[in-house]
Amino acid sequence: MRPAPAATAPYTEMMIRESFPVGMLQCNCSVFGDETTHEAVVIDPGDGLDDMAFLGRVLARHGLRVTAIIITHAHIDHIGGAAKLKKATGAPVYLNPDDIQQYANMDWQARWLGMSMPESTEIDVAAKDGDTFKLGATELNLIHTPGHTQGSICVYARAEAVLAAGDTLFCDSIGRTDLPGGDGRQILSSIHTRLLTLPDETEVICGHGPATTIGREREQNPFLRD
Repeated sequence: MRPAPAATAPYTEMMIRESFPVGMLQCNCSVFGDETTHEAVVIDPGDGLDDMAFLGRVLARHGLRVTAIIITHAHIDHIGGAAKLKKATGAPVYLNPDDIQQYANMDWQARWLGMSMPESTEIDVAAKDGDTFKLGATELNLIHTPGHTQGSICVYARAEAVLAAGDTLFCDSIGRTDLPGGDGRQILSSIHTRLLTLPDETEVICGHGPATTIGREREQNPFLRD
């Protein structure tokens, strides 16, 4: 049974937000939507046909149209559904250039996990550190956090006090670094210099498992202690 999400500080919600696990490895897929324009960003549409149908129902329930598909890193459990979602919505796919080779090796990833090879798609936009774009009135910022993979990014909405961290930071843990492109020193540097500088009340949507906050992980994460 999945543990309950860690308690988070209250914030002023301006966006529609839903996160739910998808695919064999239960990657957390997130939908950020604007209530006025009905534009939406989908972060990490993982593998799994049934999960894509569920995502469609979430979008329909809120009357949202997808204007961007953001991939935090190119592991199959996070990017496996991007081609289907792009075909269904026409939205561009964002991926950091340092993970293009990871995406090109998705067939190896599928074999390693014993999964069927999902459909692939062209990457439309190079998601780079410091890039920003608007979702209605809310600004989303991309933060490059290499270590889990070389192209790992996080998506930060300052006004919402929320961070979609991919597999960089977890509740009481950090992303694994024993796969191709991983670097243990680098991921710790990314977390300390790019994420722990955010306000303590920032809610962290992790790539797998329960949500947490920056303040909680600063104080309690055993991987981040001196």
